[in-house]
Amino acid sequence: MLDILTVTMNPALDVSTSTDKVMDTHKLRCTASILHPGGGGINVARVLHRLGGDCLALYPAGGANGQRLRQLIDQEQVRSQCVPIAGETRESFSVHEQSSRRDFRFVLPGPELAPGEWQACLRHVADLRAAPAYLVASGSLPPGVPADFHARLARLARERGIRLVLDSSGPPLAAALAEGVYLVKPSLRELRELTGHPLDTEQDWHAAALQIILAGQAQVVALSLGEDGALLVTADRALRARSLPVKVASSIGAGDSFVGGLLWALNRRESLEQAFRYGMAAGAAALLAPGTALCQAADVERLHREVAVTAV
Repeated sequence: MLDILTVTMNPALDVSTSTDKVMDTHKLRCTASILHPGGGGINVARVLHRLGGDCLALYPAGGANGQRLRQLIDQEQVRSQCVPIAGETRESFSVHEQSSRRDFRFVLPGPELAPGEWQACLRHVADLRAAPAYLVASGSLPPGVPADFHARLARLARERGIRLVLDSSGPPLAAALAEGVYLVKPSLRELRELTGHPLDTEQDWHAAALQIILAGQAQVVALSLGEDGALLVTADRALRARSLPVKVASSIGAGDSFVGGLLWALNRRESLEQAFRYGMAAGAAALLAPGTALCQAADVERLHREVAVTAV
């Protein structure tokens, strides 16, 4: 029986490099490029695999970029299922500015999927013989895929008793929450967009997260706060964790690593507090590596002991 299935509708071949300073007009001399398989659910699956979790990554891909993406996923020995498409899988390009340690990320929209292509992804989930314990819907939707795609996954998950973990934004996020999910991981910006409120204080963050839960849209809200850490809210408790002080090589993939660490621990039936620690540790460990290299298991295990979680 499969424990966790991730769905990534808009995967990418992640290309990363670095330069001293990003400026307009000038030619920017960069370091050699690094390639990684990218896309929210694929990244979550990569983290789960490194931590020893049982996971399958489902994604559509096509063209030369899609073939390279598959090769990179296979090289990491992540179990995956590719749905072939006619379009060319996108590239995402990131530049790490050495002088400021900032990341500049250039994200393309992705290929347009035909109805038969995105419907094949839904059918794969519907046709699974044994339902996984968790289904992760993560990342953006490419052109051609309806905004209610994640909502359709939520309905499938509910019908089969699967816990859906959602990490998305905009209309796809709102549509899926209207169906109800197990866990949602918005950023503070996404939560502000969702509620239409500025959410200036921690009390505002807690209230907005709790409202999602009381409305039946999610059982758990994991609010990502960037450098300020994260807030984990359920119907009867709220937990706060601060970011760990680590030397940042790249911030790309930290959110996906957080989801992977959190979900790995939850699937092992760890307490919510302990799972939160592993999520924070995985997110911090991802900062240590360049590009979309993500976290390493040894760093996650070491750092999770340093995470302080408090009830709020």
